[in-house]
This record gives sequence, C-alpha cells and structure tokens, in this order.
Amino acid sequence: MSKSPHPPGAPHPPGAPHPPGGVFDGPLHLYAVRVYYEDTDLSGIVYHANYLRWFERARSDVLRMLGIDQRAAIETGGGAYAVADMQLKYLRPARLDDDVVIRTLCTQMKAASVTMHQRAIRGSELLCDAHLRIGFVAPSGRPVRQPQPWRDAFETILLQEETE
Repeated sequence: MSKSPHPPGAPHPPGAPHPPGGVFDGPLHLYAVRVYYEDTDLSGIVYHANYLRWFERARSDVLRMLGIDQRAAIETGGGAYAVADMQLKYLRPARLDDDVVIRTLCTQMKAASVTMHQRAIRGSELLCDAHLRIGFVAPSGRPVRQPQPWRDAFETILLQEETE
C-alpha cells in the first residue's frame, strides 16, 4: 500500500486547492454540496442514495473537525464508526446544479454510540430528513466503548434536546 502524498492533517502547499470542508455554528455543523450531473438520474433529480453519501461526508467532516482520527483508529485496529440505525424521510427533490447544505446535530451519546439528526436543505426547503445512530465497533464488528477523548470532543457539540 502506498502512502498518500498528502497525509491527513498535513499543511497544504501554498496555493494548492483544499477539499471542501464544513463549519460549526455552535453545535450545528454545516456542510455544503452542489448537485452534479453524476448525482442525478435521467430526469435531473438527485438519485435517493446520494443523500446517504452527502450525509456520510458531513459526518466524516464533523469527526475530522472534532479531532477524531478515524483513519488512525482503523489502521491501529482500534475500531471504526458504523451506521447502526437510520431513518430517512424524502420530502422534496434536489436537482442538477442545486446548492444543498447538510445540517448535522449530535443529539445523544452513549458509551459506544452517537445519535445524530441530519437534514439536507436547499435555501429554506427541507429536502431530506435523517435520524441515525452510529456505533463504534471493534474490528470483530462488536460494539466497544468510544475512546474517552472522542467522547469529550462530542460533549462539546452535544445537544440534550434538539432546538432547530
């Protein structure tokens, strides 16, 4: 396996483009995506499974911004996060060239899991609403306690009740 020419967390060379990233607004994480042709079906409407990709990217960005190094945990055999449960409600279609914001809130934390609420929004329109629980699992697939520094990081953005 070859090493990445740009390790995670390493500074980018001056003038080099950066991958898109989200921002926190208090406990709310915002992650912008644009609908590209590849995201759509022949009618120009976003294929339903692409919302799952966008939600995953936003969740990964939340972890990265909290200082949770998923790659190191996987490479050292410590474990990984996996979606344990998800409910989705599709309300309106996103279309080619739309700007969509994925809003993520962490609403509950347990020893081995975090519950999140994610929404795909175009302007003021709610497109897709997701409630999910991600569990931290050992390489064997069994749930294990999240590392304490990670639990501490989640505490900084955790909502006791949703307020949006």
